[in-house]
Amino acid sequence: MKKYNFLSVILLGIALNSCNETKNIQNSVFSIDNSKFKLQYTPNDALDINIINSNSKTIDSIVFYVNDKKIASNKGNTPFKLDFKDQKLGFQNVKAIVFFEGQNSEATTSVELVSNIQPKLLKYTIVNTYPHDNAAYTQGLEFYRDTLYEGTGNGAGNGTGIKGISSLRKTNYKTGEVYKKVELADQYFGEGITILNNKVYQLTWQNNEGYVYNADTFKKEKTMPYYKNMEGWGLVNDGTHLYMTDSSETIHILNPETFKPIDQIHVYSLNSKVEGVNELEWINGKIYGNVYQKDAIAVINPKNGAVEAIINLADLKKKITQLPDTDVLNGIAYNPKTKTIFVTGKNWDKMFEIKITE
Repeated sequence: MKKYNFLSVILLGIALNSCNETKNIQNSVFSIDNSKFKLQYTPNDALDINIINSNSKTIDSIVFYVNDKKIASNKGNTPFKLDFKDQKLGFQNVKAIVFFEGQNSEATTSVELVSNIQPKLLKYTIVNTYPHDNAAYTQGLEFYRDTLYEGTGNGAGNGTGIKGISSLRKTNYKTGEVYKKVELADQYFGEGITILNNKVYQLTWQNNEGYVYNADTFKKEKTMPYYKNMEGWGLVNDGTHLYMTDSSETIHILNPETFKPIDQIHVYSLNSKVEGVNELEWINGKIYGNVYQKDAIAVINPKNGAVEAIINLADLKKKITQLPDTDVLNGIAYNPKTKTIFVTGKNWDKMFEIKITE
């Protein structure tokens, strides 16, 4: 195994997808010939899609879809070549609607598209070390107008079992002082946060809803139900859309006004899914994501979900005070003013300002 591939598996704890066969759902009239399909493809590959016409029907045309998006229409039973170059990673659900003799019939199959990018191992230096509230079970961290915003959950401590209080807070990152704070009721477990258009968006873990606050006053303006039943983990924005994680390898791209889905990406490191993507930060056009229970950050291409680099932060755990409730690394905030990254963890007594050195 290559050095960086080994690192990506160890640091991110990626479980190789165990799909043992290519799905093929046949109907009574036509099917897609998958006899030569591979288990996995990369963006450098292409897939030849041929329709099996066992009953020798007269085919007028075939319309092809990938993940419910129309991509081609061919006359007769003409084979179609699917180029994976611009497709997002994950399972590609292929559908062919065959029009024949005044009727139509559907044939489907799916294949898995994985990454062909070898993640780089990025180096970093510690620029500064600041105090951090060791009672803060950090779930979200983000700078806005030179002020650090933090979202916390009411997770129970590792050692004492004492639950914290979910909150949204503004802090002085240099001193750890909390300027302003609003707390959630005990039944709500606060998760990731992000700030867009002077509004703070905060997720909840298992309550299936998020909240929108005025960034200045912390007045709650809206409760946003999730578009389906799922957990809320990390949250970030690209200036237009929200990006939300849910404990899996999926990052949901949402409309900030409605919380409705616009698109999604699936995170892969080489041929492996990266599950447990947690707190997120948008830095120079890339998504930086904590991976739950791992002392590492994955640098993700938001266009297709490929992990392009890894930052191993395991040494930071040795630099904090090991208190009874000290928990995992979680929390990434980019300060555009200093062009540095701030990282901390759940119930950590320190926050670190780091600079990537490549």
